[in-house]
Amino acid sequence: MTEYAKALGSKLRAIRTQQHLSLHGVEEKSQGRWKAVVVGSYERGDRAVTVQRLSELAEFYGVPVAELLPEGVSATAAEPAPRIVIDLEQLQQVPADKAAPLARYAATIQSQRGDYNGRVLSIRNEDLRSLAVIYDASPTALTEQLIGWGVLSADARRAVEA
Repeated sequence: MTEYAKALGSKLRAIRTQQHLSLHGVEEKSQGRWKAVVVGSYERGDRAVTVQRLSELAEFYGVPVAELLPEGVSATAAEPAPRIVIDLEQLQQVPADKAAPLARYAATIQSQRGDYNGRVLSIRNEDLRSLAVIYDASPTALTEQLIGWGVLSADARRAVEA
């Protein structure tokens, strides 16, 4: 959790409590539009809030968006995590009994995207987590295995850590 997220969450909580609303009170007053668990996660800084949702929340509270933004806290942009790119050509060199689940998963993604370049395939962290379940391994352990096979570059480690 960043300092900015904590400061933003504090501002959100302060506005809510100034209006004498509990988290459940927000959910009731908004007729379910704002779930207590979601607003609470914004306030704790556990969940990122989009600009659109922040604007909608400001409107709900009847305050300008600027009132929700923390003052004097830098919103430094973190370096984006590297992409997770599967080398499909290298995957063909891995023994089929090991590579079959990954090959099927990659083929499904290619089919959904209509992406048949056949050389590389970018996947999301969520895809890697799903593959880890299929391989009965942690995402970190699977990443190391795929790097060992030459299917992922070593940069993928940073993507998993992010």
